[in-house]
Amino acid sequence: MLETLGDRYVYLMVVALLSIGLFTLLVERHLVKKLVGLVIFQTAIFVFFIEGSVKDGGDVPVIDPAIGTDPVDYVNPLPHLLILTALVVGVAVIGVALALIVTIQRAYGTLDDAALSGQSGSVASGTVSPPSVPATPSGGSGPDRAAGRLDPPAGPT
Repeated sequence: MLETLGDRYVYLMVVALLSIGLFTLLVERHLVKKLVGLVIFQTAIFVFFIEGSVKDGGDVPVIDPAIGTDPVDYVNPLPHLLILTALVVGVAVIGVALALIVTIQRAYGTLDDAALSGQSGSVASGTVSPPSVPATPSGGSGPDRAAGRLDPPAGPT
C-alpha cells in the first residue's frame, strides 16, 4: 500500500490541489479569492493530465533509427499540446475575469459575493445601490459620459 502511494505521490498532490481550489471556490466570498481558487483547481487538472501521459522509458516523438519506428517507444505529444492550449485559454479567461472584477468593483464598490448576490444589504435587494455617475464637468455631456469615460479637460477659454 505504501509503495503504491510512494509511486503515485503526484496524484496525492493533485487531490490536495483540487481540494484547496474547490474549497476556495465554495467558501470564500471575495471574488479575487474565488478566482485564485479557480486557478489552483485548473492547475491541478493540468498536473493530473500531464502525469497521466508520462511514459517510463519513452522518448521524444521524432523517429530515430536507433530506437526504431515502434510507437510504443515514443511519448504521445497530444496531451502536452492540449495542456498548452488549455494554458493559453486559461490565461485569457483569467484576464477577462480580472477585467470583470475591476468593473464590478468600480460599479458597486465591493467584491463581496454575498453583497452582490442579494444577501444582507446587497445591490440586488435594493438596500445598497451602485454609485451614480458623477456630474459632467462644464460643457461635457453625451455618449462618452454614459459609457463611463471621462471627458478631456477643458482648454483655456
